[in-house]
Amino acid sequence: MNNFIYENATKVYFGKGGVKEYLASLMKKTGKTVMLAYGGGSVKKNGIYDEVTAILTTVGKTIVEFSGIMSNPTYAKVQEGARLARENSVDFILAVGGGSVIDCCKIVSAQAKLSGDIWELENEKKIYPADFIPMGAIVTASGTGSEMNAGAVITHEEKRIKGALFGAQARFAFLDPAYTMSVPFKQVLSGAFDTLSHAMETYFGKPDANNLSDDINEAVMRSVIRSIRVLLNDRENYEARSELMWASSMAENGILKIGKITDFQAHQIEHQLGAYTDCNHGAGLAVIHPVLYRHIYRDGAERFARFAKNVWGIDDRGDDEETALAGVEALADFVKEIGLPTSFSQMGISADTDLRAVADSTNVTAGCCKRLTHDEIYEILKECI
Repeated sequence: MNNFIYENATKVYFGKGGVKEYLASLMKKTGKTVMLAYGGGSVKKNGIYDEVTAILTTVGKTIVEFSGIMSNPTYAKVQEGARLARENSVDFILAVGGGSVIDCCKIVSAQAKLSGDIWELENEKKIYPADFIPMGAIVTASGTGSEMNAGAVITHEEKRIKGALFGAQARFAFLDPAYTMSVPFKQVLSGAFDTLSHAMETYFGKPDANNLSDDINEAVMRSVIRSIRVLLNDRENYEARSELMWASSMAENGILKIGKITDFQAHQIEHQLGAYTDCNHGAGLAVIHPVLYRHIYRDGAERFARFAKNVWGIDDRGDDEETALAGVEALADFVKEIGLPTSFSQMGISADTDLRAVADSTNVTAGCCKRLTHDEIYEILKECI
């Protein structure tokens, strides 16, 4: 295991009714003006908006609304939020929604305190912000694990890049599985697959020797698979939803990454696909992962064989490559089982999409068993159509 320093600053309030019980006392400790951020308005239909605004009003807060945050938040939306925060002297940001809302708010929190352009500062000058408007999160759709880290994924439409930025980390996060009951089931499934993807992208990173992080990771992956299967037969099963919600946080709160160099090549490919098509993130990952792994499993046969045996319960075939491939195919079969797409065409992505441009603009990672070339990424993308 590599050397590491670990700290997580987010205090989690997990379970049913947490917002009603604890939010008021937390908000009493913040400044007067609160930016309430949310997405397309579903929080108004399911009652969460009314619940939160009533609490904020009760404790005397001035509410500044920042709505319309899209599923793949854009850099223009970040700048809109930052202007709104500055113009209203916002003291605290409360993000109510899924990972997209939380991601957007992380960067709004930082950009509002900066005179320069945060994209240029981080990507070109490698300067990262240290001053933020403090924020908290109320998670209504799980999968990204965004509530317990400072990373965000933002689409810069002008540059046609969907990439990582780093901003504020939520001081607190409410994870109420009951809030996910009103989320469309396809979104629940794609979010859960995103969690599985996060775990796999870490698991197949380096080193690939046995360590505690990987042992925990295998348990998280098995839990996600098991819980998804429960929901397929009982969509309102609270226990399964609660397991998926905590697994989402576990996959991205740093615990599984301790002592690891992560990979995230599948994410890098999907991000650039999203920059060109605005596709659903979890669905894109479901298509890409099996195809990507068929390309690389031979270069990491021992690790992929362990994945097959310890996550999918596949018997040792006596040959690492054969066992490894069985694990990859078990993953592909699982995607079909849960009804996620197995091709870009099923996602509505046209064969005319400029996959060459997607491949050439994809960030290539070196954390897995094989470092891909842009030509290999192009071949993977073509196979996904």
